[in-house]
Amino acid sequence: MPSSSREPGAPATAGGIPLCVPELRGNEWAYVKQCLDTNFVSSVGPFVTRFEEAIANYVGRAHAVATVNGTAALHVALLVCGVEPDDEVLVSTLTFIAPVNAIRYVRAWPVFVDAEPQYWQMDVGKAVEFLERGCDFRNGELRNRASGRRVRALLPVHILGHPVEMGPLLEAARRFGLPVIEDATESLGARYEGRTVGQLGDVACFSFNGNKLITTGAGGMLVTGDPGRAARAKYLTTQAKDDPLEYVHGTVGFNYRLSNVQAALGVAQMESIDEFVAAKRRIAAEYSAGLDGVPGIAPMRQAPWAESVFWLYSILVDGSTFGMTSRALLRNLDELGIQTRPLWQPGHLSPAHRGAFATDCSVAERLNRDALSLPCSVGLAPDAQARVIEAIAAVAATA
Repeated sequence: MPSSSREPGAPATAGGIPLCVPELRGNEWAYVKQCLDTNFVSSVGPFVTRFEEAIANYVGRAHAVATVNGTAALHVALLVCGVEPDDEVLVSTLTFIAPVNAIRYVRAWPVFVDAEPQYWQMDVGKAVEFLERGCDFRNGELRNRASGRRVRALLPVHILGHPVEMGPLLEAARRFGLPVIEDATESLGARYEGRTVGQLGDVACFSFNGNKLITTGAGGMLVTGDPGRAARAKYLTTQAKDDPLEYVHGTVGFNYRLSNVQAALGVAQMESIDEFVAAKRRIAAEYSAGLDGVPGIAPMRQAPWAESVFWLYSILVDGSTFGMTSRALLRNLDELGIQTRPLWQPGHLSPAHRGAFATDCSVAERLNRDALSLPCSVGLAPDAQARVIEAIAAVAATA
């Protein structure tokens, strides 16, 4: 095979197949030009409001607050849900690190919950078991028996475009009086039992990074049905300014507002979201069919109660059956100009979060070891996808 000077998993070179890149094919140029022509290029401008309204309407929530990125949305969501220093927040261990970092931003602590083996989402059974058996009420508050800290919120992360099984989690949240913050940053458009993710919890957050289903280059959104939380989020994301004229600030706020230029991209992208979702689902179906029967490869699955948007189509590689590990397959595909990537180090193993409480998280550790995400841009051409499938089959035949 040809040698490569790129780091494994780096963006594909010219002629290669990238993992997941934006699809800009609608009114993006026209709307950005409007921003430039009218001089509305900062955080004030009509496209910010239009983008917030578009997301709120699509998700089915009354209120939306745009932010500079998804992590900022998560940070503010924790604040408006009342999470305070030394509280604990249950969070998926198998996730990009952003929601875990956001918990630490408010000086609270994560409680890491394992993934379930079928669809790789937060193991809701383990989360509920922890609430029921690992906690008790002290002075009217739910507290972790092991740490003594107050358990203040639940933060399930809908990873890879697939929803968490929210029903049992929401029922437990009601029983224990805990707000639910959905991290839907990877799953805009996914549905749980017919309901769009983002309308299930008390607050939800989305991301519009360059590799997400729709993009503003960088950006995020907080959505909620609670007008008080929405007003508080708007206040905190605009430096907590108390007077419309004078620069008076009653609390510490943040410069978290999205720019009008970025929002213009988002408005254009939202005009194509149904096409983008359909493309993702079509790509997933082609991968599942094409990789079915390849020894040692387990294609991504969808729960009967879910409609996934397959943000990053991922497979599990059984090294003993396939003939090599997921990381070895990554390196082989990289040599062919095909960009793939592993899933994230589980949060409970992160050196950045030592000292946090965790349930048994052995499933997440196995998924991290065996999973590999394949090229799945909205604009992935059929011949490029066929090349990926053929490359995996060829590597399996020679392993």
